[in-house]
Formats: sequence, C-alpha cells, structure tokens
Amino acid sequence: MELKNLIRTVPNFPRPGMHFRDITTLMRDPQAFAAATEALCQPFVNKEIDAVVGIEARGFILAGAMAQRLGKGFVPIRKGGKLPPDTYRESFTQEFGEEAVELAKSALKPGAKVLLVDDTVATGGTAMAALELLEQAQAEVVATVFLIDLNDLGGAERLRAAGHEPFSLVSFPSGNTEPLPKPPKA
Repeated sequence: MELKNLIRTVPNFPRPGMHFRDITTLMRDPQAFAAATEALCQPFVNKEIDAVVGIEARGFILAGAMAQRLGKGFVPIRKGGKLPPDTYRESFTQEFGEEAVELAKSALKPGAKVLLVDDTVATGGTAMAALELLEQAQAEVVATVFLIDLNDLGGAERLRAAGHEPFSLVSFPSGNTEPLPKPPKA
C-alpha cells in the first residue's frame, strides 16, 4: 500500500504560500491507518520500551495507536497550559511564533525508555522541545518517530545533530513557496 498517495496536500494553508500535509485522509481509511501503525511500530517490536509519548495533537492519534499495538502505555506532551500542575515546561519558536509544551512530572519514572511520536517533523522545533521535556524527566528516548518528514525544512537534520536518528515512513518537500524562518541552532 502506497501510504504517501493517501496523504492529501492542501495548498495555501494555513497561510498563502504554504502547503499542509493532511494525514486525516490516510487515517479515515482503516486499512491504510492499520498499515501505517504497523509500519511505524515494526522497528520497535523487539525493543525495550516502557511508553509511547505523543505530541499534541496529531501525534496523539499515532502514538495512541502505536502504544496499543506495542502493548505499552501512552503519555501525552501537551500544549502549554493544558495539563494540571506539576509539569515540566519548554518554550520554543516555530514558524508561527512562540509556543510551549508540557509534560506531567508524574507521567514517567526516571530511566523510562520511550518512543517520541509526532505526525510530522518540519523544522524540528516541537520535537526538540519535547526531547528537552523528556530529558528533564530523565527518560531515555529510544527513537523519534514521525509519519512524515518535510525533508527540506531541516528538522530531521536538527534531530540527528542532537543525537536522535528520526524514523519516518514518508517524506515530502514542504512545498512552501515562501521562506520560513530558520530554526535556532541546537
């Protein structure tokens, strides 16, 4: 099954000159969603993993399905202000401005082995902030996992430079016709 062909490209969204890769078209096809989940899980079936950590929002969907398939717990990394205290918090800059993500301090035990999952790696800002949260929680990141790599935006290279080899199923050029701000150096 060619998963890439099931991901819709929406031109000029969320603003003119940008192209959004819509995974909902893949997820509404039960066979495609199952195939994507299986393919995302396959490299990690025999790895020691304690939890699958998903980044809000579409990362929740993929990470939840992966956690179920792998027989592991799911842990959310949420946008700032969405979790009750006590949380680890990390702010970062992305193409649309300043953001923050949080992880409940009680979510993981120190030394927990985790998969970090999101739908897309673009500039890598969100993933790098999530990795910082997991470092604060003293978790061990086994892998960073994405359905899509927008390969011309540098996020995968940024993760590699930080010592995390990203795993993704498909890659696209971003298709952006306007330049995005450069992500800060790691």
